[in-house]
Amino acid sequence: MIRSTAFAASALAAALALASPLAMAQGAKLKVGLMLPYSGTFTALGVAIENGFKLYVDEQGGKIGGREIEFFKVDDESDPAKATDNVNKLIKRDNVDVIVGTVHSGVAMAMARAAKESGTLLIVPNAGSDAVTGPMCAPNIFRSSFSNWQSSYGMGTVAAKQEKKKTAMTITWKYAAGEEMTNAFKEGFEKEGGKVSKQITLPFPNVEFQALLTEIAAAKPDAVFAFFAGGGAVKFVKDYAAAGLNKTIPLYGPGFLTDGTLEAQGDAAQGLLTTLHYADGLNTPKDNAFRLAYAKSFKIQPDVYAVQGYDAAQILATGLNAVKGDVSKKAEFAAAVEKAKFDSPRGVFTMSKSHNPIQDIYLRKVDGKENKVVGIASKQLSDPARGCRN
Repeated sequence: MIRSTAFAASALAAALALASPLAMAQGAKLKVGLMLPYSGTFTALGVAIENGFKLYVDEQGGKIGGREIEFFKVDDESDPAKATDNVNKLIKRDNVDVIVGTVHSGVAMAMARAAKESGTLLIVPNAGSDAVTGPMCAPNIFRSSFSNWQSSYGMGTVAAKQEKKKTAMTITWKYAAGEEMTNAFKEGFEKEGGKVSKQITLPFPNVEFQALLTEIAAAKPDAVFAFFAGGGAVKFVKDYAAAGLNKTIPLYGPGFLTDGTLEAQGDAAQGLLTTLHYADGLNTPKDNAFRLAYAKSFKIQPDVYAVQGYDAAQILATGLNAVKGDVSKKAEFAAAVEKAKFDSPRGVFTMSKSHNPIQDIYLRKVDGKENKVVGIASKQLSDPARGCRN
């Protein structure tokens, strides 16, 4: 009898041990770490990403992959020097199951390194650093936004081919995102026969543009391509117009130059052409429903950052549904995401082998307070993922 009881206890313990991962997957809350800018020039972007993510979760009844969500938040301050310590707060202190972040490409690189080393799921809802889905690519790292190359290459081809511009200058902050976007514009522009005569940079987040605008005015290129975002984008576009340059040298940019900033930019932004994977006036059932739900929930119109946050949650749900909430099954999670077609407010997109969206890049024109779609600069554009061995 003693032997029988011991055997039964042993069998029960073994059964519980086998069942515990599934029980964990189905019962325990999913720990989601939001590492986003909640202060500084990118604050509004971080808030929009969080709003979009939570909107998708709410649409699923508050659960993803059958699990309720517990959020842990860290302000990354858009500071690469603090990035490793900040991401480790989520990984080592809070033991999160997945990290969602961030906006600044330099911070995202530190996050990608930490995710790669720890095996933690990472979904990047904005930072377009080419290296995240290039040399840093990994089975547990995904992006719901764009690569910097993807956002700007098409603007280069449009400026040369459609706009018939022969010479251009570029201007941006001296950091990964700016340099990669201006280099992508140059690649597209020169492929179509144009010539970029000079690439101007200034330290991030410096917004003292006057001397550089004087240099542009003296050089008289046919076009200027600029990347700034948030408060920096507001000031640059207004300063460019105040200097009178918008009347003589057309200004182009990736969509971040005018996304989420039009209210503050006012008349200075009118008529600007930009390229991005989202635009106003797409008028699809999915986008119309998203915009209505977002406006009802947050009393503001959504922008591209909100869409990227929404799709970060959608990517997470796709993977988690396939593994019944068990985040330890990373290979199965990745396989499900790679096979999926995502019905996004931006339009349908798929995921490349490097885990970057394959998507339409729209040509948009500022009209009033909207970035209205006027065409498609690049159809279902896939990032070249240079250096990825995923």
